[in-house]
Amino acid sequence: MIPPRACAAAGQSGLMSLYEAMFVQYGLRTAQILVTKPDFDNESTRTNLSSTLNELLKLNIIPIINTNDAVSPPPQPDVDLHGVISIKDNDSLAARVAVEISADLLILLSDVQGLYSSPPGTEGSRLIRTYTPDAADFKVVCGEKSRVGVGGMDSKVKAATWALDRDVSVVIANGFGEEIIRGIMTGKNVGTFFTKEKSDGTPVDLLAAKVRRGSRDLLALLPEQRADVIRRLAASLLDKQDAILSANKQDLIDARQSGLAAPLMSRLLLSAEKLRVLSSGLNQIATTCDRTVGKVIRRSRLADGLELELVTVPIGVIMVIFESRPDCLPQIAGLAISSANGLLLKGGKEANRSNQILHSLVRDALDTVGCGHAIELLSCREDVKDLLELGECIDLVVPRGSNDLVRTIQNQSKGIPVLGHSEGICHVFIDKDCDQDMALKIVQDSKCDYPAACNAMETLLIHRSFVGTKFFNDVVGMLKANGVRVNAGPRLAGDLKFGPTVITSLKKEYGGLECAIEVVEDVQDAVEHIHRYGSGHTDSIVTNNGETAVRFLNSVDSACVFHNASTRFSDGYRFGLGAEVGISTSRIHARGPVGVEGLLTTKWILKGSGDAVAEYADKGSKKFVHQTDSDTQGHEEIDIQKKIHKR
Repeated sequence: MIPPRACAAAGQSGLMSLYEAMFVQYGLRTAQILVTKPDFDNESTRTNLSSTLNELLKLNIIPIINTNDAVSPPPQPDVDLHGVISIKDNDSLAARVAVEISADLLILLSDVQGLYSSPPGTEGSRLIRTYTPDAADFKVVCGEKSRVGVGGMDSKVKAATWALDRDVSVVIANGFGEEIIRGIMTGKNVGTFFTKEKSDGTPVDLLAAKVRRGSRDLLALLPEQRADVIRRLAASLLDKQDAILSANKQDLIDARQSGLAAPLMSRLLLSAEKLRVLSSGLNQIATTCDRTVGKVIRRSRLADGLELELVTVPIGVIMVIFESRPDCLPQIAGLAISSANGLLLKGGKEANRSNQILHSLVRDALDTVGCGHAIELLSCREDVKDLLELGECIDLVVPRGSNDLVRTIQNQSKGIPVLGHSEGICHVFIDKDCDQDMALKIVQDSKCDYPAACNAMETLLIHRSFVGTKFFNDVVGMLKANGVRVNAGPRLAGDLKFGPTVITSLKKEYGGLECAIEVVEDVQDAVEHIHRYGSGHTDSIVTNNGETAVRFLNSVDSACVFHNASTRFSDGYRFGLGAEVGISTSRIHARGPVGVEGLLTTKWILKGSGDAVAEYADKGSKKFVHQTDSDTQGHEEIDIQKKIHKR
């Protein structure tokens, strides 16, 4: 057997060749520094080491530091070193070097994600994002040593704690992940961060677990109790109006100074009228509590003494992410309370003050029935990312915001269903058989009533027969009079000698006082245009021709399709749902404005009398009858009539 020290000496050149080949790809050179334990005992040597490292870094040369195992003495126990960590492995070496050069951050790479509450893979084990050694409410238990080194998590925790005590921040992370170091340096929530500051927040997985318990507590309430909570919330929006608007005013000031886009500023704004509508919508939701959870959808008698029911139940824990829309918070909270769902909310930072005060009102209303923990407000974007990786904590995610937000959430979600729409490219089609005054009114309302809304018209389709007519000029003039910038589609631009700017893409959501106008040949052409450029949100036709209207309504494959009505009607409140958790353009579970019904799922309840499957075999003693609710109802009525006749 070759002695270990000889192996160490022989392997150094190969190791440095590997580092050199890796870093040269980035235009960087490397230098080797070998140290031993006695080097750290001598003040002059430590000074020289620190100076050498700093000079190499200034020259853009990466120092590769390692112990000189060919001559190093055996490591000494830490307990004998009066607080000085012994160099036993790369973790302890890294800690010593980091302290010597007064590093801002030490990153220790492992083969696991970071520090866990118990050995990874064991039941109940969870990743600890922030660890304060002196304030930890649990004892770190380490498993086996690392598969790729001589240390292990025990060594890393000791090295990290020692460095932290000497004012060097530490992160333990998985070295096999992609761009781990870049992620840490850009502030992403990667690995376990060792800090002296105790975190006041609750780890997101524990927060989600608390919300799930809260949802079960809501489910245990009587319907009238849930309704009372919602009515209390509705009343508080009016009672606390001044405080809410004051907080919102400060959010608006900060948003304006930060240069927030005009459409988002519009969505951020709260007003006395908005609060009144919110309060009215919540009172409307309160009336639904007695017909949401526990509703029997189907009842069957499988056999004598064996009855089956399909009943509605809450989905569980729902996470809703919304941008610049503080009015979403009480709406969604009301729907969640009515349907007995737990709720995790993440609003945009631009609405922080507004969201905080609105959430406090939700918490106050829930506290009256002991369910204050059923709805929680997330504090940062990283919390959302962490929760999207915890399928056991979240049952449904609803992103409400920009196309980029929705796609980001869909990409980051690890097996959790995402309900939402990516864009709101809504159309109004003016047919040749329309009432022209009605068309003007519908187009104006669809575009100008609230242009920042996702149900605002973005493209106006107009029958070719109107091009160049007085009516066409009236439509364009009306839009311009309302401050709308008009863009021409390619076909329209070809029909005009001069006119508005030609749009580069018809698949665009403006979110403001701007829209596109394009000509179509007939209703089928309009349908094909919508299918090609639309987002499946809301589309409307203006026509007095019943046959054309039916063809449009049946052919357009969108969540909401209207006849002679503004696209702005695509809204949970206007649909009589009280409010909406969002508008879905997906094709499963729920579509269009999602109210209380969209937050429910089902479960089967079977009531037997000692039944066993074997009894229903071909030669068994029992037989299936499989009577549905209507069949059972009919038999019950016949039995009642027979009893009356006998009397």
